[in-house]
Amino acid sequence: MHRITGRAGGDSLIEMSPTDSFNDDVNGYPQHVSSSTGSLHPEQSPSPLTPDVCVETCDSLNTSLASLAQSEHSDSPQHESETLERIEALTGQWRKRALFLKFRSRIDKQQHSKDSVFFRDGVRRIDFVLSYLDDKDGERKQERRKMYEANLVNVGLELETEDKSESDDGKTYFVKIHTPWEVLATYADVLKIKVPFKVNDIPDNGDMPMNWLSTPFRLPEHIMHPEPDYFTAPFDKSKSDFFLIDDKATFFPPSVRNRIVYYILSRCSYFKDECGDKDKKGIKRLLNNCTYTAAFPLHDCRYWTKAKDANCESERYHLHKHWARFFCFYKEQPLNLIRKYYGEKIGIYFAWLGFYTEMLLFAAIVGTLCFVYGFLTFGDNEWSKEICSAEIGGNIVMCPLCDKKCGYWKLNSTCNSSWQSHLFDNVGTVFFAIFMAIWVTLFLEFWKRRQARLEYEWDLVDFEEEQQQLQLRPEYETKCTNRKLNRITQEMEPYLPITSKCARTCLSGATVLLWISLIIACIIGVIAYRLAVYAAFASIMKDNPTTNLQVVGPYITPQLATSVTASCINFVIIMILNLMYERVAVWITDMEIPKTHLEYENKLTVKMFLFQFVNYYSSCFYVAFFKGKFVGYPGNYAYMFGSSLRNEECDPGGCLIELTTQLVIVMTGKQVWGNIQEALVPWMMNWWGSRKARNHPESLYSRWEQDHDLQSFGQLGLFYEYLEMVIQFGFITLFVASFPLAPLLALINNIIEVRVDAWKLTTQFRRPVAAKAHSIGAWEEILNGMAVLSVVTNAFIVAFTSDMIPRLVYMYAYQPDGELNMKGYISNSLSSFNISVIPDVNRPDVDENPSWFNTSTIDTCRYRDYRYPSGHEKQYTHTMQFWHILAAKLAFIIIMEHVAFLVKFFVAWMIPDVPSDVRARVKRERYLVQEYLHNYEVEKLKIQLSQNVHEECNCSPMIYPCLPKHEVLSECL
Repeated sequence: MHRITGRAGGDSLIEMSPTDSFNDDVNGYPQHVSSSTGSLHPEQSPSPLTPDVCVETCDSLNTSLASLAQSEHSDSPQHESETLERIEALTGQWRKRALFLKFRSRIDKQQHSKDSVFFRDGVRRIDFVLSYLDDKDGERKQERRKMYEANLVNVGLELETEDKSESDDGKTYFVKIHTPWEVLATYADVLKIKVPFKVNDIPDNGDMPMNWLSTPFRLPEHIMHPEPDYFTAPFDKSKSDFFLIDDKATFFPPSVRNRIVYYILSRCSYFKDECGDKDKKGIKRLLNNCTYTAAFPLHDCRYWTKAKDANCESERYHLHKHWARFFCFYKEQPLNLIRKYYGEKIGIYFAWLGFYTEMLLFAAIVGTLCFVYGFLTFGDNEWSKEICSAEIGGNIVMCPLCDKKCGYWKLNSTCNSSWQSHLFDNVGTVFFAIFMAIWVTLFLEFWKRRQARLEYEWDLVDFEEEQQQLQLRPEYETKCTNRKLNRITQEMEPYLPITSKCARTCLSGATVLLWISLIIACIIGVIAYRLAVYAAFASIMKDNPTTNLQVVGPYITPQLATSVTASCINFVIIMILNLMYERVAVWITDMEIPKTHLEYENKLTVKMFLFQFVNYYSSCFYVAFFKGKFVGYPGNYAYMFGSSLRNEECDPGGCLIELTTQLVIVMTGKQVWGNIQEALVPWMMNWWGSRKARNHPESLYSRWEQDHDLQSFGQLGLFYEYLEMVIQFGFITLFVASFPLAPLLALINNIIEVRVDAWKLTTQFRRPVAAKAHSIGAWEEILNGMAVLSVVTNAFIVAFTSDMIPRLVYMYAYQPDGELNMKGYISNSLSSFNISVIPDVNRPDVDENPSWFNTSTIDTCRYRDYRYPSGHEKQYTHTMQFWHILAAKLAFIIIMEHVAFLVKFFVAWMIPDVPSDVRARVKRERYLVQEYLHNYEVEKLKIQLSQNVHEECNCSPMIYPCLPKHEVLSECL
């Protein structure tokens, strides 16, 4: 087969057709098989075999076989029907002999091909499988399949069909696809796939001192490095002898083969040339209209056992054994084997996830030490001692926290929450916030270096340009009917008019804003719930009736009950909105018709991240930066939007503990729910398929049926994995000052996540189509943006949510004894208000006041603020201490941000993005490509001149001059 028409560009495929000498052995494979050779007519089933069928002599059986040989040679429905008619015409023992031979021929083929990744000839590899159901009313579907498969044959693919009678359910047809060398070479040239041309001769100096310490964490060498290291260059079909081609059947690995097949499938039409309907194109449309039920490449073997065929790899088995088991959590990941089996895009995800998990270990250790520091300094917590003291906290009467339904209360009722707050609100919080600002910078910079190394090792250095130029989405080629001249390539290419593009973008943006507004409305509803339900909890828990609960009773307060229930409701709303918006985001992105796969993913990434950012973090932003900041004071409280709902106040121990509660519930709930979705649900859905695969004999449950019963990984499967991890990254960076244990929780989750994702890919999903990616894409810019934002948010949390700055100001400037301690801080941080002037609208009902409250002896109540008391000439206005504290907060924010950013930029400047040895290897490879191609062309030209010299003249042949290397390689060097 050879290329005779068409070109690689636009929406056309390269048509492959037979030459004049085409016969049944083209490409070394027999071509007579096109569908299942042992299938019966769709309306009939084989007659039951009885023992007397096998009593005939061998001669009579051979005679019967010869009489049916011609009809058995083909699998077409016409031949099948003729065979059945001839069998029906026979009677007695002759009919039994014919049925036995028919059944035996089918069993022989099944035993040869059922658990194999090859065609029935045992030579041609199955690169892709299409499946469809027998639909009696689907004439249009049959016509589409007929035209589509005919067009696939025209472009050079080879097909083999398994009849539905061969399938386990008796309903499904399977079309197996093989790609000959000619097609592979042609499209490898079109896609500029890099292949080896020379063994890497640069010595590996990767041995580290005391490398033996990492031995328990290593995997076997043949698992970590399944292939030798080569220098590579883009494949050129006209120079195939330039590359290291030992065996054409195995030169392109299965991941490259299925990538090429999918490239063809997604661009092949299912219409006749005379119809001219350009919209009828691609396997995706055929799957959407149910012409085919599935399209997938095959796994190379069952995951629990090695392949029995020596010509077939067992990479899936090795991945499951060394990677996809939870008890391998302490082992390194076989990234090269993952890349070889699943492609670079999935490989780069697991490389990033593994690196992120490794870096989390350092953050988790420091965060745990900060938490332990808070636990060990309980005894030095002077302000909590004052709150819990019967002499101090027991004698301080606090103003009601809501109108009418809330009574007066004593400060020592918040004793437990003040101790809990100290675990996270201490000096270690400031240190950890600064540490995380440096950690996130180191993480991103070292990941750039790791990514650069993978780009080189996986031949992705120049991939971005290729993707932009070659990987047009089939949907873009189909829907964009307008054409314009590309100034660079001077070829006509599809394009979307600017008016249509602007209209689609505006509609998309309006949809995103609408959904973000919906999230804000839900958050406002949750805030209203907090304000309304607090009064109910305060009334119910009057005189602390929860002390009847022996274990948790003393820790339950109206503030805690309100915060926990509101956080749980908010989490449920987040999950519901996520499920609804995911479909909307995909729909509006499809509507925009992005040009390339990269552009499609970037657009979808921005939409999903903006929504998820607001959805997950808005409640945390409210608690951190708005709650308790706009309260007012007794007699002049602030209300929510002019309603009767009074704005929330912070607990005397501070709002930080409420932010911690919100963060723990949302972050932990998301991780638990995500693991349930990712592990339990796929396991339950595929439990029957796995059981059937294990219980069926290999000869009766084919490889394509096994994979067909698995779930599809989906086009956006990897996208959602990235999104989940980026949202987690936001939790451990944006609000980590309020919860130092967040990195530890993330570390535990990610250790599980790596193995769960590996287990899903290896056992529960069909093999995804291999795809290339040179980086994590738009997620890298999002991570950089969140890293910058995290410095600001943590500075504001320490300054305005934590009580660290007010305590320091009091200790250094307002301590009455001039000592550097916190004695008297609680009384200093509370202002006084005259109970007699509280307006009736704010005054609590008499029956709501506790039994100990007596207006004859208590004339003032205290509230959290820095204001002058009643009777002062500036009564109820802010004191000078308030302004000193505000100035100290702003100064701290400015200093912390500048220090963090200076360290961040200095570290980024000190650490180069590309390691020096990788830079040297890239230059070496480019040098060798130029040198080898130069020598190759010179030798080729010498041969041509030596062949033609005697025909042109009788003079001595002129020696072709060798150009100096520095001229040939000047661009490279």
